[in-house]
Amino acid sequence: MIRSMTGYGDATRVTPAGVLRAEVRTVNHRYFSANLRLARAVERYETQIRDWLRALLPRGHVNFSLRVERDDLADADSGGVRVDEVRARMYARALRTLKERLELPGEVDVALLARFGDLIVPEDDVVAPEFQLEAIREATQAAAHAAVEMRIAEGERLGVDLEERLRAIEDAIAVIAARAPERLVAERDRMRRVVTELLGDLKLDGERVAREIAMLAERWDISEELVRLRSHIALFRETVADAAEPVGKRLGFLIQEMNRETNTIGAKANDAPIEHRVIAVKDEIERLREQVENVE
Repeated sequence: MIRSMTGYGDATRVTPAGVLRAEVRTVNHRYFSANLRLARAVERYETQIRDWLRALLPRGHVNFSLRVERDDLADADSGGVRVDEVRARMYARALRTLKERLELPGEVDVALLARFGDLIVPEDDVVAPEFQLEAIREATQAAAHAAVEMRIAEGERLGVDLEERLRAIEDAIAVIAARAPERLVAERDRMRRVVTELLGDLKLDGERVAREIAMLAERWDISEELVRLRSHIALFRETVADAAEPVGKRLGFLIQEMNRETNTIGAKANDAPIEHRVIAVKDEIERLREQVENVE
């Protein structure tokens, strides 16, 4: 079954060095793309973390964060954060100098300094505890597995919607296939009527009219396009049902081919009822394309 590229998962691992909290959010993307936000204590493991995520989430944009919580640092006074006093003094001195030189109004106070986000930092960014690589791997993979489960559930819902679109296309194709020979009969009768009116008392050359109708039928023939379109639909459905690996790109290619055949049918139609059904098919194909963009 197909999997969506939209997912979320989190996990926690308690270690002697502190609590690891991992969080994974994924959205659609043509390839694997990862944005990692890591606590300083685990930054050196970025390459391994990226590889673990790629193995479980091979396609899509992944936002991953791994935080560290240490109870021994979160006392009542600090709340788990620390003020960089040296940097704060430098900012205050620079702002006062700027105020004097440019003769600016206002005061350099706590409210102004608080706007600089790098003055108050988490304790785990100041003190880097040692974490075992195995604990980091477990937290990362547990969060990723949770995201995968959500992607599977979302993929099932996508599969139901895709099947509804395919059935709507098949219904329209059935109408087109039934109408195709009827339009030739209607065109034959129209040609006979027009030629008869033009000839007046002259004899109608039935053989010549038959040849013209045959040539017209060849130009208007859409049987091959209908066969190929049905074949693409069957392969699309088979791919969705047997997806044991990422198939989003393959489904995208099939949609391109389905759209190509539909455009050819529309170009050959020369018949309002068929053209109306072609528009309906193209509308469903576009909805398929939008949904497939989120298929892994």
